[in-house]
Amino acid sequence: MKEFTVFSLEQAPEGSREVLTQVKKQFGFVPNLMGVLAHAPATLSAYVSLSDLFSRSSLSPVEQQVVLLTVSIENDCRYCVAAHSLGSKMTGVPADVLTGLRSGTLLAGAKLQALREFTLKMVQSRGRLSDADMQAFTAAGYNQQNVLEVILGVAMKTISNYTNHVAGTPLDRAFQSEEWHKSA
Repeated sequence: MKEFTVFSLEQAPEGSREVLTQVKKQFGFVPNLMGVLAHAPATLSAYVSLSDLFSRSSLSPVEQQVVLLTVSIENDCRYCVAAHSLGSKMTGVPADVLTGLRSGTLLAGAKLQALREFTLKMVQSRGRLSDADMQAFTAAGYNQQNVLEVILGVAMKTISNYTNHVAGTPLDRAFQSEEWHKSA
């Protein structure tokens, strides 16, 4: 059922227009993901709210992108990997970190690698982490607040990753330079 309309601001259901107006002010355009989410005003609002809340977490902008890209890569969401790759460049994620995330290779920074591994285990285990997983995360310099913030990032990306899978959301022109395909 990949026949979801990608609504423009003008075509969107009335309940989604206010949020899409905010999105357009923030990005300069309405990303296709948001145009798809506009089908369900509550889901669109939830996604935008979660995104805003995650951006205000204690994780740095670089750490936030590590979480968002790790989830999107694990969920094989080409749309989100492309969008967050561009976002990573704009937020100052070092090129070697972005390359490592996208290619699945070890990250140079031990703390960022620990964040990536923890996030990956969170997704793969559906939150059922071992004591050793928790200890490795805290030994890398993270705390209980960060555990819950990773969960927030996972929740946010689950909404967008799953939406893109069911809707077949087309990649925006703005993100095409960062197109990504999971390696075999």
